[in-house]
Amino acid sequence: MEATQTTRPTPYELMGGAPAVRKLVRRFYELMDEMPEVWETRKIHPQNLRGSEEKLFKFLSGWLGGPQLYVEEYGHPMLRRRHLPFAIGVRERDQWLMCMHQALEEQEIDTELRAAIRTAIDGLADHMRNQPE
Repeated sequence: MEATQTTRPTPYELMGGAPAVRKLVRRFYELMDEMPEVWETRKIHPQNLRGSEEKLFKFLSGWLGGPQLYVEEYGHPMLRRRHLPFAIGVRERDQWLMCMHQALEEQEIDTELRAAIRTAIDGLADHMRNQPE
């Protein structure tokens, strides 16, 4: 008898695939534009956020276990290196996370999945810091 290999669904699949990731990213950037308390981080981004939104969508798709859209188009993310031109300290990290946490809270996904994504994204955001505390 041949053994069958079972694969566990990825966070990408569990949260609803491309439409859910796109919805998360769109809401994240809406919040960045709407929340005055994240102004320092918003001004690091270009005035028009469409390109940033598309890149984050592609990155998160692969990062969450879906298609590696970002890697296919741009190569390895090298996130920290790509963010070095921007001063990212605790304040900028926390402002970015404020928007991402709120966007995640608004998604219709399982509570445990949301918590796991939040923990992982917190570590990723902290890794982007390039300024001392």
